[in-house]
Amino acid sequence: MNAQELRDKTPDQLREELASLKKEQFNLRFQSATGQLENPARMKIARRNAARVKTILNEKAAAAAGDQ
Repeated sequence: MNAQELRDKTPDQLREELASLKKEQFNLRFQSATGQLENPARMKIARRNAARVKTILNEKAAAAAGDQ
């Protein structure tokens, strides 16, 4: 997932993506706590992807506020 792909999505799609990333983060934390996590780097990737989605959402919100 890169930033350009995210910029092409609507805010509703981005919110859905963020929700799924948050669920993934929760599941990864749960796996880590129970010792079942196979790839610890996946936690970092999920966290960064969530931050990337939040950044794009904020950019779109600022652009919408600037248009008014």
